Amino acid sequence: MTDQDHPARRLLLVHAHPDDESINNGATMAKYAAEGARVTLVTCTLGEEGEVIPPALAHLAADRDDTLGAHRVAELAAAMKELGVTDHRFLGGPGRFRDSGMMGAPQNHREGAFWAAPVDEAAAYLVEVIRSVRPQVLITYDPDGGYGHPDHIQAHRVAMRAADLAADASFREDLGAPHTIAKIYWNRVPRGYAEDGFARLRAARVSFPATGAVDDIPGVVDDAVITTEIDGTAYAAAKTAAMRAHATQIAVEGDFFALSNNLGQPVLTTEYYELVRGERAAGSRETDLFAGVTP
Repeated sequence: MTDQDHPARRLLLVHAHPDDESINNGATMAKYAAEGARVTLVTCTLGEEGEVIPPALAHLAADRDDTLGAHRVAELAAAMKELGVTDHRFLGGPGRFRDSGMMGAPQNHREGAFWAAPVDEAAAYLVEVIRSVRPQVLITYDPDGGYGHPDHIQAHRVAMRAADLAADASFREDLGAPHTIAKIYWNRVPRGYAEDGFARLRAARVSFPATGAVDDIPGVVDDAVITTEIDGTAYAAAKTAAMRAHATQIAVEGDFFALSNNLGQPVLTTEYYELVRGERAAGSRETDLFAGVTP
């Protein structure tokens, strides 16, 4: 199958756990899906080690029934329905790699933990996806994974390595014809935009404590680092609905949300990126991830 046999625009996102995609890229995904692009999400783990917010579902947690992963598979499917994304997959299949827990936790090195997996072994599964879908654009995390979570760091490593291997004609011919991704972006949030969001949070009457800090948002950088912004205002409702679908992990109230720490954060509907590989479109900032890309 050649690139010409696919939709004209093809976007691949690589995330660590269910819910990461909706928080970071929900508006972007909804926008491009609505515009007819093929949007493919690859999630690297089931998020088995996540903390559970609703008391009625606390029994799902890893230290009790250890059934959270299966529950989050269903949450992810519901979220993707809200975003209009029909192609969502787990790296190597559901449960191939397990959530590694927070950095330094014993789970980091348990059998099957994503963090403990050899990068090239995990990347081979993603190479197969890349060569099949043939995306022009890839979105993933920065080298720190946004905030230092081992699975986010590993997702970055695997995504970047897979992009290189997928383009190498000598690597695993059985996984399909080589394909070079034209543009690779890392998730970012400009500091000024985050500060504005927290100012709105402090002024709002919501139940979340307004004690969260700008630097608690993964990927916050100086505004000058940003190369690309996607205005997702028209898809704010879809993003919020997708976040609500991840009910074990996210509590949403109006334009704000909180994770298990119950610290409020703004829902960011303009989503920002740093182009780290590929040709940047002319102008101060790109407003289209596919700018300069040929079908």
